Amino acid sequence: MNPVLTLEAVSVHAGPQRIVAPASLDLVPGRPLTIIGETGSGKSLLAQAIVGNLPDGLSAEGRVTIGDVSEEAGASGRHALWGRGITVLPQEPWLSLDPTMRALPQVAETHLLVAERSEADADRAAKSDLASVGLSEAVAKYPFQLSGGMAQRLAFVVARAGGAPIVIADEPTKGLDAARIGEVVDLLRKGLANGGALLIITHDVEVARRLGGEVAIMLKGEIVERGEADVVLAAPQHDYTRTLLAADPRHWPARAPAAPASQAAESVLDLRDVAASRGGRTLFSGLSLAVRRGEIVGLTGPSGCGKSTLGDVALGLVRTDAGTVQHHVGLPSTAFQKLYQDPVAAFPPRRTLRRTLCDLAALHRLDASRIPDLMERLRLYPALLDRRPGQVSGGELQRFSLLRVLLLKPALIVADEPSSRLDLVTQKEMIELIVDAADRDGCAIILISHDEALVDAVADRRLRLEGDRSVNVEARQAA
Repeated sequence: MNPVLTLEAVSVHAGPQRIVAPASLDLVPGRPLTIIGETGSGKSLLAQAIVGNLPDGLSAEGRVTIGDVSEEAGASGRHALWGRGITVLPQEPWLSLDPTMRALPQVAETHLLVAERSEADADRAAKSDLASVGLSEAVAKYPFQLSGGMAQRLAFVVARAGGAPIVIADEPTKGLDAARIGEVVDLLRKGLANGGALLIITHDVEVARRLGGEVAIMLKGEIVERGEADVVLAAPQHDYTRTLLAADPRHWPARAPAAPASQAAESVLDLRDVAASRGGRTLFSGLSLAVRRGEIVGLTGPSGCGKSTLGDVALGLVRTDAGTVQHHVGLPSTAFQKLYQDPVAAFPPRRTLRRTLCDLAALHRLDASRIPDLMERLRLYPALLDRRPGQVSGGELQRFSLLRVLLLKPALIVADEPSSRLDLVTQKEMIELIVDAADRDGCAIILISHDEALVDAVADRRLRLEGDRSVNVEARQAA
C-alpha cells in the first residue's frame, strides 16, 4: 500500500544546534506507527516538524510528503491541509480549546467550517462525538469546568471532527483512567479501519501494544530501535528500550509502609465530613481524612469523579459545600503546595524559567543555590533555564514544576497526575524524588493518579472516589 505520509531525513535545529537527528519514516493507511521515548527526546518536535508548526527559534530540514504535496520541511504549503488532510491531537488540551466556548459548539464548529456540514448535521455529529467519549453531560460546559481528563477527551473530538485521514496524536491518553484509555484506543482504531493513517506519540507502552503496527523508540533526538510492536516490546534489542520497559510501575518494588513513628506523627491536614460538587452534581460527601507528616495518600478513581477537586479542597483553593478543612496551626500558607496536572497553566508564559525561579527565591527568601542540584536530580539541562514554558516539552515543564515546589520545602504536596507527561524512566525518577521528600523531609503527599499500579507501589493508603458519594479507603500493609 502506498504511504500517505513520507519523511525524508527530517531533522530539527535550534540555530546551529541539532536537537532531532534526521528521521525517515513512511505512514500507510490502516497501520499505526507509535513513537515512544524519553521526555524531551524530540518526539513532539518531530511531529511539529511534520505538520509545519515548530515553535519560534526552531527550524526543520529534510522533506515531507503528504499525499500530493511534497516540499522542504521548512516550507509552509502543507498548512492548507490542516484539519482536512492532517490533524493533530494536542498534548495540552488547554492550549487548543477556546475558553469562551462551551463544549458542544466547539465540536460543532469544526464539523461546520472544516467538514462543511450543515448546521443541523454539525450539531448532531457533535453530540454523537461527545457521547462517544463519555461527555454527554458536558455539552454545555466551558473548558475550565472540566477535569483534565475530560478536557483531553474534548480536545480529541474537536481535532477529529474535520475528518482528516492522517492523525498525529500527541499523548492522546494522558490523564485518563483505564476505561477512558480503552475508549480512545478504540476511536483511534476506528479511524484506521476507515482507511485513515495514525502516528501516535505516547509514554504508555500498553497503548502501543494494543494498537499494534510499528513502533519506533526515540532517545536524545534519535530513533534507536524500530520494528513490529509485538516484537520490539516483547524482545527489545537496545539497552534503552529494555530500561524503558523495566521502569513500568507494575515492576516497581513496593515501598515500605510509613514507619511507626510516622504513623503517630501529628496531622498536617484534617478533612471532616467534607462535601463538594461541580455543576450541580455532588462529587463526594461525608469524607473525612487526616494526613500525617511523611505519609503518602494515593487518590484514585475514574476521570471526572472529583480527584482534582478534592486536592484543591485540601489546599483551600475550592470551597466545600459542607464540612471543615483544618491545616496544622503554625504552618505558613506556602507550606501547602500543588503540582498541577497541566503545568503550562501554572507558569508565566512570557518569562524564562530562570526568571520565574529566581523571582520565587527572592520573594520567599529561598536558598537559590539548591536549584542546580535539584535540576541535576530531575535531569533538567541548565540551558533550559533560558527558555520560556512554551519552548520546553510538557515533561520538562512538569519537572520544573516539581523543582519549584521542592524549593519551598513544603509540609504538604498535592501531586495531581505529576508524571502524566513523563516517560516511564523519568516518571520513576520523579516519583522517587517525591517519595524522598516524604521519607527524608517528612513532607505529606496526596498523590492523585489514574495509575493504580503506581499508587500501590508507593502509597501508605489509597482513597478511591467511586462516583457521587461512594468513597473507599484502603490501607497498605507491610509485606
